[in-house]
Amino acid sequence: MDWLPGNAETAETLLEISMRLGIAVLLCGILGLERERKERPAGLRTYMMVGLAAALFTVITVEMSLGLSDEQSGIRSDPIRIIEAVTAGVAFLAAGTIIIRRGDVSGLTTGAGMWMSGAIGVACGAGYYAVASVATVLALVIFVIVRLFENRLPKKE
Repeated sequence: MDWLPGNAETAETLLEISMRLGIAVLLCGILGLERERKERPAGLRTYMMVGLAAALFTVITVEMSLGLSDEQSGIRSDPIRIIEAVTAGVAFLAAGTIIIRRGDVSGLTTGAGMWMSGAIGVACGAGYYAVASVATVLALVIFVIVRLFENRLPKKE
């Protein structure tokens, strides 16, 4: 039985695709857990879903471009477009976390984190696990360590 069209017909490929999706959920979940712990507007489930969706869109695009030749499909595939689409979609969601009240802006870091979650999902979906892992660690450092430095800075008046 063909579970997946195109080149994705083997159990090995299904395992690889599952790994790409699972690692995206795991890495984005790490960032979401930190946001959840801080009771931010977007937390664990949101970050995981953003990463999973980004990875899934990427996997589908990669598999479609590998599975169909230009003559078969009648279209030219451009995998870079998926990055543009994910970026636009996540930016729309992230904008919903940004709140401006009486000149005070909140939710920017959460929005930026969601955007990062989309990027991590794309990297995992394309099989760039090391890049996604390094990005996750750096984002976590920004969320946690940089906040400690910010808290020691003089308050804005």
